[in-house]
Amino acid sequence: MKEFAQLELNEQLMQAVSAMGYEEPTPIQEQVIPLMMAGEDVFAQSQTGSGKTAAFALPILNTISPNQGYIQCLVLTPTRELAMQGASAFHDFGKGGNFSVLPVYGGQAYARQITRLQKGVDVVVGTPGRLIDLMKKEVLDLSHVQVVVVDEADEMLSMGFIDDIKAILDATPNSRQTALFSATLPEAIRQLGSRYMRKPHSIQIEDKHMTVDTIEQRYYVVDRKQKFSALTHLFEMENIERALVFASTKISTEQLSSTLSARGYQAEVINGNLDQDARIRVLNRFKQNQIQVLVATDVAARGLDIEDVSHVFNYDLPREAEGYVHRIGRTGRAGKTGIAITLVTPKELWFLKRIEKFTKQEMTKCEIPSAEDILKKREADLLERMRIWLKRDRCAKEKELINVLIEEGHDPLEIAAVAVKMARADEKQRPVESFSATTEITHRKSSKKPRSNIHPSNEEGMVRIMVSSGRRDGINPSEIVGSIARFSNIPGRSIGKILIRDNHSLVDIDARYVDQVLAKTGQIKMKKDSVTFKRA
Repeated sequence: MKEFAQLELNEQLMQAVSAMGYEEPTPIQEQVIPLMMAGEDVFAQSQTGSGKTAAFALPILNTISPNQGYIQCLVLTPTRELAMQGASAFHDFGKGGNFSVLPVYGGQAYARQITRLQKGVDVVVGTPGRLIDLMKKEVLDLSHVQVVVVDEADEMLSMGFIDDIKAILDATPNSRQTALFSATLPEAIRQLGSRYMRKPHSIQIEDKHMTVDTIEQRYYVVDRKQKFSALTHLFEMENIERALVFASTKISTEQLSSTLSARGYQAEVINGNLDQDARIRVLNRFKQNQIQVLVATDVAARGLDIEDVSHVFNYDLPREAEGYVHRIGRTGRAGKTGIAITLVTPKELWFLKRIEKFTKQEMTKCEIPSAEDILKKREADLLERMRIWLKRDRCAKEKELINVLIEEGHDPLEIAAVAVKMARADEKQRPVESFSATTEITHRKSSKKPRSNIHPSNEEGMVRIMVSSGRRDGINPSEIVGSIARFSNIPGRSIGKILIRDNHSLVDIDARYVDQVLAKTGQIKMKKDSVTFKRA
């Protein structure tokens, strides 16, 4: 395995890579970066989360020059989330180079995107639908593009974007460099590569089983403002021996460590503010069980050699799926079991699914324990400690004190109650944080009586909608999938069974996206006619 220093990136990029804590390139990065830096076309088969964003962003930033006044690089992605994530990666890697990066996707005002394009942008990362719209408005000039990246090509195929991709590629110079990334290689993607790429280098990264079976993986859906409350509820209920808590920023780690310490947990921070000596001292205290909780950023935690961690908490999600694997791999070692707990906001659920796709393991969705659950556990723990001491019978001095109180006329039961109350005094430092369960409307089952069972959805988690276009309109399944996925900005795989009738069609939609689709009723066209949606 090479180090990043051996890939001959320029000094500015090496500083950015180092600052982000990357030491060794992933397999996809090690193979793709040299080829793209040499100007070669690349056809890479690699699973989601393998680090491919850096694989194309770094060589591109190493090649182009900032502030040229025109688009030099175009990256196509299937969803707005990936467009935002890709643009963020370009921005982070190119911080010292003064590159201008613009994410382009539907649901955002045209005016801002048009203004930025007119001023001149170096890198555009966008979804095909919005890019086509901007081309039609004659504000997206691709005539000077040097590099095009088609990311998640198979996903875009399933969403019906293939014709848009061809139109976009046709608008770029024939001399451009092209990189195509896809987890699978259906025939349509192979044909796309044959038509638009020049002697591409084919790269296939082995699909590995990324996590160990000894780790119990759970996730909890919480609102961002409720994250800390959720974390304290979980800390109360889990039997934590030693825990790692991952947060996205240095400020977050400081705040978490301080607040956990105030609640009686032995917590310290390891982040970029610590020099090497301080970092070693903190790690030694953690290894020697002088610290129960270590709160860290990904950058600071890279290379940590820690054994016997009972819990890993993802307070914030990592930037890439591979980062999740690195984090949770610090528990469940040497044949021992471990627990990985992830807090995710409703808006981040799409990325959680990408992590599951990458690891090929499903996480278990759980509910945050209630205040009542916590109080019951506190009482149960106290009773258990008391039972242990009663069995030990090592309270001679304490019995003498009790006898003094009894001789003074106090009731033994009252004395015991006072002693227990005193023993629980430390709980005042740990008030149960207020927590309201996050509402996920699309996940709830309707309390209303079901309508006629003539058109039931046969798949769990799917909701059937009726589309006002059918066989007489010449509609077909691929057009239904492509139109709904594209205009509603949902993954093609979230669309299930399709039944085409004479005057209408019935379509199963993943329950999480139903409201998103229904909101587009009357706005989506099939066979050039607007169609309406409603629940079947």
